[in-house]
Formats: sequence, structure tokens, C-alpha cells
Amino acid sequence: MSESRYNSDLPQVVEVPRIDTFVAQRLGLGTLRITGNGAWGPPADRDAVQTMLKRAVELGVTLIDTADAYGPEASELQIAAALHPYPDRLVIVTKGGYERPGRHQWRANGSPRHLRLAVEGSLRRLRLDCIDLYLLHAPDPYVPLEESLGALARLQEAGKIRYIGLSNVDVEHIHSASQIVPIAAVQNRYHLLDRTFEDVVSMCEQVGCLFMAHFPLAKGKLAQVDSGLRQIAERHNATSAQIALAWLLQRSPVLCPIPGTSSVRHLEENMGALKIQLSQQEFAQLSKFCSLRAQETMVSD
Repeated sequence: MSESRYNSDLPQVVEVPRIDTFVAQRLGLGTLRITGNGAWGPPADRDAVQTMLKRAVELGVTLIDTADAYGPEASELQIAAALHPYPDRLVIVTKGGYERPGRHQWRANGSPRHLRLAVEGSLRRLRLDCIDLYLLHAPDPYVPLEESLGALARLQEAGKIRYIGLSNVDVEHIHSASQIVPIAAVQNRYHLLDRTFEDVVSMCEQVGCLFMAHFPLAKGKLAQVDSGLRQIAERHNATSAQIALAWLLQRSPVLCPIPGTSSVRHLEENMGALKIQLSQQEFAQLSKFCSLRAQETMVSD
């Protein structure tokens, strides 16, 4: 068996952690937006980004999500510059498995060699000896999943990764991956108007796996005034974005939204969702209304 292949005799070095011991607060921060336009280059206002990251920790954020491809490298560098040495219980999640040939361009590379170099680079930029949670950014259609995860398993055994997760995957990917390494988290797109991965959320519930919802506000669409959200938002003296996040937090105990922003104002608004408790009727009303809206959108497209 070649070096790049996964060794089935490799010892399982960790067990999947309980969600409540892994993430202290179930509303994280995504950092795609702390880079330049098109997720390319450094942010236009570095000082504003640094202020926002520090404010996130002040507000109790305990999970920050990034990736080597954000910038590339710029997001990880900003996080380290603002927050290192990191406070206790802050989980830094980063990802590898994409190359960035240019602005707005993303190309999967799940080869063992690329992932080894990606992990080493993230450790260096984040100033870490071990990455708390490392995700395969996306399966590479040209590289067997067992080869990509085999490389991460070896890095885990070497003490460079604590937990391994997946991003942009379906149920079959998770099932296959779980036969290779313990999967601690999944990160997929999920919000009120797009529940394509409902079956993935259900699977994560069954096994106690963290589900990180990226683009939880539909790139800002759910933050806009909407007749379906407005009434409930006004009832709670909240914004539509806060209600959309509150719905996600009540949808499942394994669900952790990771709204992205570079603005302190938006960050503080998002964190306000933690104080909102929807009634069962409100939760059901939002679920039904937004399911209908999603169907209408699909038909119109």
C-alpha cells in the first residue's frame, strides 16, 4: 500500500466529543468576509477587522471558523494577529482542500500532499501547535475520500489535529468518512430558505455530530425586511436576521450557525439572537412559511 493510502490499522486516537463540551456557545463566527473582495487578498480595513474579532471574543463567541483558502491565508493571519494568544475555550476551526488560482476561483485539491502542506501552513499562520477542529473543505472528485481523510488521520495521530470534520458533503460522504475516521463536525449551507441538507442535520443529530451552518442568513437576504419574518421580529423587538438565527438555534441542539461579518454592528446584532426564545407556534410558522417561499423560489428559477 502506498504512503498516500489510508492504513486501516491506524489506531483511532480520539472519540467524537459531546457537543456541549466542545462548543461552549452555539453561535459562532464565520470569517470569509474578513478578506478582500472575492475572498481575495487582505481586508480593505484591517483595523476594523481586528476590532471586530476582539469584540467577538468579548461577546462570548467560542467558535471561529476560517480556512486557508480565505484570502488565501489572509483570514487565518487576521485571526492570529487579533486574538493570539487565544483565550481558553475558544475553538479555532480551519479547513483545507481548496486551491485559489484567482479571485472568485476555487479548485478542489484533496491530495494527501496538498493537505499535509495545508495543515502545516495553517498551524504556522494561526500560531498553533494543534488545530482544534480541521475540516476537509470539500471532497475532491479526483481523489478518493479515503486518501484525503487518511492523510488527515495521520496528522491527527501526529498531534497536529485534534478533531476531524467535513464540509460541503452529503449523507453518503459522511457515512463513508465515518468508516475511516471519527467525524466530529460537518459544515454545510443551511438556513430558513434552503434546507437541502435536512437529512445531514438529522444524521448529525443521530450520532451527536456538530452541524455548522454556513451562510445562515442567505448572504444577507434573510436580514432584509420580509413580510413573513417582520411580524415575529416586531413581536420580539428584534431584527429579521436575529429571528432567522434564533430559528436555527432552536431547530436542533447540534446546530451551530456561523454568520460571517467584518462589522462590529452586524456582529452585535447577530449575537442578540441568543436572547430570543421563539414560541412553538412561531417556530412552526416560520418553518412553514419559509418552506413555501423556498418552493416558490425554486419554481421561479
